[in-house]
Amino acid sequence: MAEIVRFAPSPTGNIHIGNARPALINWLVAMKTGGQFILRYDDTDQERSRKEYADNIAEDLAWLGVKPDRVERQSERMGVYDTVAKKLRDLGRLYACYETPDELDRKRKRQRARGLPPVYDRSALKLTEEQIAAYEAEGRKPHWRFLLDQKTISWEDGIRGSQSIECDSVSDPVLIRADGTYLYTLPSVIDDIDMGVSMIIRGDDHVTNTAVQIQLFEILSGKSPKFAHHNLIINASGEGLSKRLGSLSIRQMREEGYEPLSVAIFAVLNGTSESVQPLADMEALADLFALDKVSRSSSKFDMADLNHLNARILHETDYSVVSDRLSALGVEGGEAFWQAVRGNIERLPDVKDWWSIAHDGLPDDAVEKSDEDAEFYAKALELLPSEPWDATTWKSWTSALKAETGRKGKSLFMPLRVALTGRSHGPELASFLPIIGYQRSVDRLS
Repeated sequence: MAEIVRFAPSPTGNIHIGNARPALINWLVAMKTGGQFILRYDDTDQERSRKEYADNIAEDLAWLGVKPDRVERQSERMGVYDTVAKKLRDLGRLYACYETPDELDRKRKRQRARGLPPVYDRSALKLTEEQIAAYEAEGRKPHWRFLLDQKTISWEDGIRGSQSIECDSVSDPVLIRADGTYLYTLPSVIDDIDMGVSMIIRGDDHVTNTAVQIQLFEILSGKSPKFAHHNLIINASGEGLSKRLGSLSIRQMREEGYEPLSVAIFAVLNGTSESVQPLADMEALADLFALDKVSRSSSKFDMADLNHLNARILHETDYSVVSDRLSALGVEGGEAFWQAVRGNIERLPDVKDWWSIAHDGLPDDAVEKSDEDAEFYAKALELLPSEPWDATTWKSWTSALKAETGRKGKSLFMPLRVALTGRSHGPELASFLPIIGYQRSVDRLS
């Protein structure tokens, strides 16, 4: 079945890898089923929503490879929400409440002290006209709650399996704030109905909300879409991620030179029964991923794991894929240079260090040559072949050095690597030596 799915971020900050997870999963499901992916901005909170964040979200999703079939903004649909809210009032399912936040907080504390769940007691339904008039004379504006049917709501979750919520254990949710603005729940349900959303895939922190939304779906359209609640990504300390704190933001990963495919693979496959592994493209990721492979336990994000995956992808990347990006980094060594160094980088900007070593000079923190190897370096300089150099030069040079000095293995190769690169590890010198070139090699061995 071709699924219509959506990703509905609030443009109140830059998205992080935890937000990218539902975006990517929804998009992959749409791709795999031949359906549609809707990017829908939940921007009803006008105080915190910002156009620049919406623009950044679009850019970050495009960088990841996510291509929406349509883009919607809830701020442009307020009249639709007002019409439906009136319908719910007329049905007696949306009722006015006048408690202040402090009064509600004190009420919850009293309930807890008595060993009762802190569920709203529906006292607003018992207000007299005189009491309502008194509140309004004080200048109080009502917030509006949805009157739940206190029944059991059950559904078959696409990831978590059979689920049920006892609605008598859930407070009637506030759908409209005292200032008249809408919370997430009502606009989301209305939009899902109007846009034909057939499956809602989101984080498992929304499981309890599902019972409320199913009741709204049943009242407003007579049916409910399917639901699937995936596990959340937590940081290495076991804490949730936050847009406000900028935790592991996609924009930061872009700026630090991570590959979009590696971020996408990690966001989707981490916390599933599939191993996190290099893949050719997003189509391959879509083929590999399935909702029934998602674990029910939280998915821990470890930057070391992402670095490892990113490195593996770069190690298999052809020069043609990165040539323009290398030029933008000021690296001009061409395909030979890329082939020499790609196995020794974690992120693409790392090539700048190796280009500087090959082309400019040894790094400031270079490993120093040992005085004990002075005679060896003199002999190496004496036997250094004249140019032109190619991939065979290293072997012929070191073979001659081995015959002359009797050195072999690490005692032969390590001093040369240190002298030529200032590093104790790095690219294969058979391919890197011709890039360093004869004169720079002479200078470094001297």
